[in-house]
Amino acid sequence: MRHVISSGQYTRQSLEEIFELADKIVNKPEKYSKSLDGKVVSIMFYEPSTRTRLSFESAVQRLGGTIISTENAKVYSSAAKGETLEDTIKVISGYCDAIVIRHNEDDSSERASKVSSVPIINAGAGKKEHPTQSLLDLYTIKQQKGRLDNIKLAVLGDLLYGRTIHSLVKLISLYDNISVYGLSKKEFALPQKYIDYMNERNVSYTICSSFDEIPSDVDVLYHTRTQYERFDGNTGREEFIINKEVLNKFSKETILLHPLPRNEEISTDVDEDPRALFFKQAHNGVPVRMAILLQCLDKSF
Repeated sequence: MRHVISSGQYTRQSLEEIFELADKIVNKPEKYSKSLDGKVVSIMFYEPSTRTRLSFESAVQRLGGTIISTENAKVYSSAAKGETLEDTIKVISGYCDAIVIRHNEDDSSERASKVSSVPIINAGAGKKEHPTQSLLDLYTIKQQKGRLDNIKLAVLGDLLYGRTIHSLVKLISLYDNISVYGLSKKEFALPQKYIDYMNERNVSYTICSSFDEIPSDVDVLYHTRTQYERFDGNTGREEFIINKEVLNKFSKETILLHPLPRNEEISTDVDEDPRALFFKQAHNGVPVRMAILLQCLDKSF
């Protein structure tokens, strides 16, 4: 059994194994169409989701497995009656072969893994981490750049509550000669613990106050929306908006990613630009999550 809880559990070798398997799935999907025949995966989402939930459901079905789920576990499960997460997991783990969980509490996936008899896959835990998103993000970068060493990465927007950012900077820190640039409002700056994590692994981190402070030859611009659901209050209009004019400040080799959904931080006038790859990025969630499920549930992988 292998839980997927944090990006910090991965090594370069284990990432390569996932990416190689994802490539094989893309190139020959029919080979894997019955790999999870007879397996049942529970999709337990306590928060809203489009891409993560549906791509996981698609991944299970494309592998020949079946799904049990609830539309909104916070409302339509016994959590509404006061049942603890631990009790819910103890029960559901007897109904299925793996549990994919999204929850509003930072430590939810760790708590679930301690009481579950089946693999737990973290599909987003509060403001802490979203490891399967960062896996598909890194897969997309490698797909486009052909490498993961020698990368200049700019992370933009909500760096405080953006769990996709927290997982991504952990993963990219496994590679050599990495430079990360952070652009956000001061109140949404990247927490120091993630900066320390990068520094301990020889990743340079530069705090920026404008797009002009990001190198024009940056390899990746990774934007995120403000996570309004994580706090009370109104921060006002997004300050750092990527539109056609801004994107054209950067190299023709720069790629633009976003975990979606977007609000106003990326203008639709860049959608036809070949550097804007956030929809392809979202579609990569299916083969990458298929690979993750295979590693958790099929001992031959």
